[in-house]
Amino acid sequence: MENIELIEKIQKLRKEKNAIILAHNYQRPEIQDIADFSGDSLELSVKAAEVEEKVIVFCGVVFMAETAKVLSPDKIVLLPDLKAGCPMADMITADDVRKLKAQHPNAKVLCYVNSSAEVKAEADLCCTSSNAAKIVDYAFDRNQEIIFVPDQWLARVVAQRTGRKFIVWDGYCPSHARILPEEIIALKNRFPDAATMVHPECPKEICDLADEILSTGQMSKFAKQSSAKTFIVGTEDGMLHRLRKENPDKNFILASKNALCPNMKKITLEKLASSLETLSPEIILDAQIMKSAEKSIRDMIEISKKVML
Repeated sequence: MENIELIEKIQKLRKEKNAIILAHNYQRPEIQDIADFSGDSLELSVKAAEVEEKVIVFCGVVFMAETAKVLSPDKIVLLPDLKAGCPMADMITADDVRKLKAQHPNAKVLCYVNSSAEVKAEADLCCTSSNAAKIVDYAFDRNQEIIFVPDQWLARVVAQRTGRKFIVWDGYCPSHARILPEEIIALKNRFPDAATMVHPECPKEICDLADEILSTGQMSKFAKQSSAKTFIVGTEDGMLHRLRKENPDKNFILASKNALCPNMKKITLEKLASSLETLSPEIILDAQIMKSAEKSIRDMIEISKKVML
């Protein structure tokens, strides 16, 4: 079936099923274009908590759809491909968190949203790459011991920004790990007037080369406001579609052709149409896990409304 036919089918089905389509910034361009709303993890979390539609079709990866289900337990939450996982989220389990808590009984657990619902259920508070530093400053006393899971590189950036020390899990994002310093150095030499912005999931040597360390949502705002005309972008390649769409007069260069998340590309128009048609695959979570995870996520959203001004 041609894209035009699929798009028409999706448009028809979304009305019939009273559905909203949410898409992460790393999704395929055609998925971002057909979505009702595209954004980063924080933007999508806020949106998922507010939707009025009966059905949420989440075009992202498993942990994102789980978060939507936790925030909207009475909604039908669909993920068009249940194999769209997240390697970082898979690097830690709820049992791992429980062991850390046993080892550090006075510590609070700050959990990056790139984690399973089971892991979030063990956390005191969640954070995203855009709000992590402000969450730490607002929610935790200076002498509070904090376990930060699962992203060691985001933890490093937040530690640098807040002056805090964390008990860190050694998880990481393989897609951002594939960006090499020499690639950015070569691009900076080729485009000396370019602004270099990278995601905090990048390794230290990549962050050290950046002008700005930003979440994808922050990249969008920075690109709009910056006087720069050329940008080197150190994150997953799907982000370039949003940046180019929002800033047609500016030039965006991917830091590395290897910065590709195969899981983010698993969802296609065909799978999206099928998911709407059959109302499957549906995200189903244990009620107690949802209840436990909900507090850490909702508290994050409420704090973000206060500090992300």
